[in-house]
Amino acid sequence: MSRKLKGKNTKAVNLIAYNQPKLHITEQYRLVRTNILFSSVDRNLKTIIVTSPEPSEGKTTTAANLAIVLAQQGKHVLLVDADLRKPSVHHSFKVSNIQGLTSVLTKKTDLEEAIYKTHVPFLNILTSGPIPPNPAEILDSKAMEMIIEKLKGMFEFVIFDTPPVLAVTDSQIIANKCDGIVMVVASGKTNKEHAVKTKELLEKTKSKIIGVVVNGVDSKRDGYYYEYGKN
Repeated sequence: MSRKLKGKNTKAVNLIAYNQPKLHITEQYRLVRTNILFSSVDRNLKTIIVTSPEPSEGKTTTAANLAIVLAQQGKHVLLVDADLRKPSVHHSFKVSNIQGLTSVLTKKTDLEEAIYKTHVPFLNILTSGPIPPNPAEILDSKAMEMIIEKLKGMFEFVIFDTPPVLAVTDSQIIANKCDGIVMVVASGKTNKEHAVKTKELLEKTKSKIIGVVVNGVDSKRDGYYYEYGKN
């Protein structure tokens, strides 16, 4: 099903949960995982988007490390780079982005051929693929709905790294097609009004906010905090 990574250097800079499993922050990612697993007991929770109000608040780092700790639990996980405007997952995992999600959506590549098998057991990734001229339209397509449904049958969890909510409508579009939302904010950086506005916009989707990750709360404790179940 999956393509293997090319090259020997498979470690990435921000994959803390894999590279430094004993750090306090890694334990916090495991807390997020635990809460998601408990949430899955009461309702179907297989597709989760990770987003933030604005850029540079840690959403991609959170998405990648959340995918890693879920995979470390023995769950079959797919991390999808659905940020079709500024993709970065392929940089984190040091793989090619010649083909990916957009290639599948435009029927230039089969889904199975576009999926990478990573160095983390049980974790696969689907990069963004070439940046399209119409990201919102392509994400809001019937083809995207069909891909999500197919992925739900292939993996136990599918994590989508999506663009900042206040920048574009992409995250809200994908949220309408997924089961849960993890919202990432940066302590001391994210404007409170922007965070509230983001929460309100996400609450209007068909998905549910299952938690809020706050980066940079206390640098002495690795700068991470998780608030569970805030809707």
